[in-house]
Amino acid sequence: MINHHPTSDVLAQFVAGNLPASVSVLVSSHVELCAECARSVQRLTQQAAIDAFGELADETAGDELLVTDMTSELAGEFEFELEDFDECIAAITAEEADDKRQLPQTVTEIAVGGERIALPTALRSIPLREWQGMGKLSRSRLALDDGDLRMSLLHIDKGGSVPCHTHKGFEITLLLQGSFTDEMGEYRKGDFIWLDGQHTHQPVTEEGCVCLTVSSDAIHFTQGMSQLLNPIGRFIY
Repeated sequence: MINHHPTSDVLAQFVAGNLPASVSVLVSSHVELCAECARSVQRLTQQAAIDAFGELADETAGDELLVTDMTSELAGEFEFELEDFDECIAAITAEEADDKRQLPQTVTEIAVGGERIALPTALRSIPLREWQGMGKLSRSRLALDDGDLRMSLLHIDKGGSVPCHTHKGFEITLLLQGSFTDEMGEYRKGDFIWLDGQHTHQPVTEEGCVCLTVSSDAIHFTQGMSQLLNPIGRFIY
C-alpha cells in the first residue's frame, strides 16, 4: 500500500506543466503506480480543461457547423486528381526513407541486484549512464539535462544503508522496488518522499531497494567517520 504521496500543490503544478522536467518525470512515475494520485490528476486535468475551454463550448458548437458548411463548399469547388494524390504520397514516403534520425531507444526494464525491475513509462526513453558502485550502494545517472537538478536510479543492496545525512537542497525519492526505513517511517514501492535541509535521516533496507531520485544539491553527512565522505556526497545522490 502506498502511504506517501505528492502534495496537492505538487500535483496541481504537475498538471499545469510548471514543474522542472526531472521532477515531472518522478511525479508521473508515481502517478503511474498510485491509483489515488492518478484519480487526483484526472480531476485536476478535467478542471483545467473546463477552466480553459468551458466558456467556449457554445461557440465551438457554432464553429463546427461553420466548418462543415465551408468543407462542403470547398469540396464542390476543388476536384482532387488521383494521380496528384499518388504523387503526394510518393513524396512523403521518399522523405521518410531519407530521414536517418533515430528515435530514442525504449527500455522497459533494467537488471540490478540480480532482479529485473520494470521501469515506469516516463523513464523508458531516457538513457541510463553506467552504474557506479561503492559497497552496498550503486547509482546510475539518467541523461536528462535539467539545470542543477540531478536524476538517478539508486540501488541499495540487502542489508545496506546510507549514512545519516541531511540535504543542502531538496531530495525527492520514489521507491520503485523493495523497501527501506528511516527515523521517519517505513517506505515501500510507490511511496513518494520529498525532503530538504529540515530533515536528517539514515535509510536502512533489509530486503534491498531501488529508488528513483531527484536532488538539487549534494547530501551532507552528519555523524561519525561518514562526515569524511562529504566531499563526494554527490556520488550518492
